[in-house]
Amino acid sequence: MKRVFFHVALAAGILILCAAGAIGGATYYYTSQRGAGCAGCHEMADYVGAVHASSHRSVGCFDCHSTGWAAKLRHTAVHLSGRTPEAIRLRDVDVVEMTAKCQSCHQREYATWRAGPHSATYAQIFTNAQQNATRRLMDDCFRCHGMQFSGSIGDIVQPQSLNGPWRIVRAGLASEPTMPCQACHWIHREGLPVSKPVARFSVAGAADGESLAFFDRREQMHFAIAELPLPQIFDRARPVNVSPDQRQALCYQCHAPRQPDAESAAARNNWGAQAGSGDDRTPLGVHEGISCFTCHSGHGESTRASCATCHPVMSDCGLAVEKMDTTYANPASKHNIHWVKCQDCHTHGVPRSMHRGSEFVKPIQWNER
Repeated sequence: MKRVFFHVALAAGILILCAAGAIGGATYYYTSQRGAGCAGCHEMADYVGAVHASSHRSVGCFDCHSTGWAAKLRHTAVHLSGRTPEAIRLRDVDVVEMTAKCQSCHQREYATWRAGPHSATYAQIFTNAQQNATRRLMDDCFRCHGMQFSGSIGDIVQPQSLNGPWRIVRAGLASEPTMPCQACHWIHREGLPVSKPVARFSVAGAADGESLAFFDRREQMHFAIAELPLPQIFDRARPVNVSPDQRQALCYQCHAPRQPDAESAAARNNWGAQAGSGDDRTPLGVHEGISCFTCHSGHGESTRASCATCHPVMSDCGLAVEKMDTTYANPASKHNIHWVKCQDCHTHGVPRSMHRGSEFVKPIQWNER
């Protein structure tokens, strides 16, 4: 009996060594070929061909995708079993792992994204007591937060009620980002090879980013910004002048106005989606018609010193623009920087400019009216 066990153990050991050698050899082969060998499996050929026509064509498959033994064994089993899905999709754990790898080439972009609001974690979004106590959690939350998550809302947070405390039920996910790089970037999309520009693109420049695309959870695919519409938005009955900057089509997938509530004046008068409703931030007032990217950076949404891009340091009123009573200077201000009007501060009327060409003009005194 011991002899039988010995031979069985020996055979098992040989099989394990052969499997290890085969997988290790395959890893070396695929890596040395910059991933071209992955196309040897027919189900991967289209994906390999796509990335070889993309801006990441000089990047190897394993520079972004997992090279762990578990992943290799899973891929091999699926291939040999013939149970290959019609469309191969990344799992949510794969997306999280890829996001961390993006920083190896995109250090600056990764750092600004990590420091900004779009790196908000599952715990920050789905266990927010202020939000959860006023609006019940639902699967539609995944449209913008955690769109690559493969389960339902009950698989990620409990309890499903307006009464907390709420907790993330899937271990290890609480500190992971809900809006990873792949939420807004289509890595395999056709484009020119990646190269660092001599100077960063202008905030007022043409639409940038060949990889910019929105990942739609329902369709489980990316839609490039050229395929995304800019919405028609109203300020009561008046159509709002929306900047034609196509990059904003990506922002509007999440920062969009709601259709008017049934009992609202907008609904009764058929005015259409109202600016400032939902999570919309379409500029009105003095900033109407400008692009989101005029003030916000793409990855970190930083607006540091953005006023100086268009305004002189001192305004016509003689005040520093960035220190005026708006939410730019103080989040608690009643004057939202997105919709502020001159009349919000000048309630008795807007004075004439202090500057007329090179001549100084005396400001209007209210008792002179």
